[in-house]
Amino acid sequence: MHPTPPTGLRPRLPSPLQRIEDDRFGRHGVRLLLKRDDLIHPDLPGNKYRKLVLNLRAAADAGHHTLLTFGGAYSNHLRATAAAGRLLGLATVGVVRGDELAGRPLNPSLARCAADGMRLHFVDRSTYREKAEPRTLAAIRRETGTEDAYVIPEGGSNALAVQGCTALGEELREHTDVAAVACGTGGTLAGLAAGLGPDRQALGIPVLKGGFLGDDIRALQQETFGGPTANWRLDERFHCGGYARTPPELLAFAEDFEHRHGEETGLSVEHLYVAKLLYALTALSEEGAFRPGTRLTAVITGTREAPAQSSTSR
Repeated sequence: MHPTPPTGLRPRLPSPLQRIEDDRFGRHGVRLLLKRDDLIHPDLPGNKYRKLVLNLRAAADAGHHTLLTFGGAYSNHLRATAAAGRLLGLATVGVVRGDELAGRPLNPSLARCAADGMRLHFVDRSTYREKAEPRTLAAIRRETGTEDAYVIPEGGSNALAVQGCTALGEELREHTDVAAVACGTGGTLAGLAAGLGPDRQALGIPVLKGGFLGDDIRALQQETFGGPTANWRLDERFHCGGYARTPPELLAFAEDFEHRHGEETGLSVEHLYVAKLLYALTALSEEGAFRPGTRLTAVITGTREAPAQSSTSR
């Protein structure tokens, strides 16, 4: 069941499911489908809508007028939260990792946040690592004047976000054998796996290196459902050096994928998450990781956007 969105959001649900023909999968007997979550909402695409919707409802029900959240300089989550604030008439404050960015021109991602009304607060990396600690969070709240704000964690991943993402698995349950998604903080995979049910598999492709994500996903499922599900796994080989790292071979792959399938699907391959997901699935198919006859679904969580048309300086 889809959560009821706050007034002002008009999502397209369920998102479209497209089958595409690609010989890199077909010659191994694998049927590739694209779950077009990037088409759910023009300002809150994909998993960002699913992870935010219940948090936005909770904030509204509790009477909060400000959202406080966290992210890096290229955070899709910050952009989506800023857009949600604009659409719903809420103030937004984004705590950005890296105080060295404070005096620099804003990149297109942060410029879009600012254009949507988000107030950006830059903190050093050691403070950012400790942002969930009560003392550090209290200090950030004082510095930003957000003592009464509703707090959404980095990437939007909390129990409400995981609940919101279970609908993704429910939409796919009858149409796929393996559903794969690129992972940042793990909330989408945690909900996807639960929604799919025990007889379907969820595959996560982390876009950050570090090997910590499995524990985080188990903790999210423990908090949300009372225990982890057994129907998911991670393949940590395809982060391409870490978050926001896009080596030439990845960009060439994304361009080739668009050339092969862009006309039929209208897909513009986002580089930080979706390109790594599709690259990973292509490699895994060539490795024989999926049994012949497998219905393999790639969850498209975002699209490549044009730079924000606003000032890029603070």
